[in-house]
Amino acid sequence: MTYILESENLTKEFNGITALKNVNLKIPRGRIIGLLGPNGSGKTTFIKLCNALLTPTSGKLLINGKKPGVETKAVISYLPERSYLNDWMKVSEIIGFFRDFYEDFNAHKAYDMLKSLNLNPNDKLRNMSKGTKEKVQLILVMSREAQLYLLDEPIGGVDPAARDYILDTILRNYNEDATLILSTHLIADIEKILDEVIFLKEGQVVMQQTVDQIREESGKSIDSLFREVFKC
Repeated sequence: MTYILESENLTKEFNGITALKNVNLKIPRGRIIGLLGPNGSGKTTFIKLCNALLTPTSGKLLINGKKPGVETKAVISYLPERSYLNDWMKVSEIIGFFRDFYEDFNAHKAYDMLKSLNLNPNDKLRNMSKGTKEKVQLILVMSREAQLYLLDEPIGGVDPAARDYILDTILRNYNEDATLILSTHLIADIEKILDEVIFLKEGQVVMQQTVDQIREESGKSIDSLFREVFKC
């Protein structure tokens, strides 16, 4: 089996504080995986390492068989926790920017998703609500034909109805041969779309298992097991 992502003893420290410690993972292709843990567990640090926004203190990390860098950014579509788009831009201008920057960007798919939401591509971001901006940003990310999608808290700042739309958008628009890693602490909202989960606690992997295995062996939902492991 070939893996889209592999890490070996991956460790990241900030000024003597360990954010990730000896993380060992093998993540296959064609999966939707929940990267789950409470705030401060290391989820965002791990995703930033995958995107070459941070460098490991020690250990090894490979994306598509290569160390994170320019080559791996071409196969990763990344949704950060906070918006990075310029408020003064129109949605159509941002789509044009993505089309020019990413060879795998499908502008037709982006406009189709905007239409399904009744969003005007000529609107500027500054005139949109926070939830609508997050939908636009998700549309941009899911319009790439990537091999690895990394979504950091894609549903954290939107209402429950918008969460359902976002999850549906993810399911309908990601490449089924690709892998999608979704980081969140809102387990109940996303467990229905997951194939597998990774539990992070204090920077360490405490579980990596398929959803079917968890339900068969424990008889619990992912949300119930999460609350048990993290004493929520």
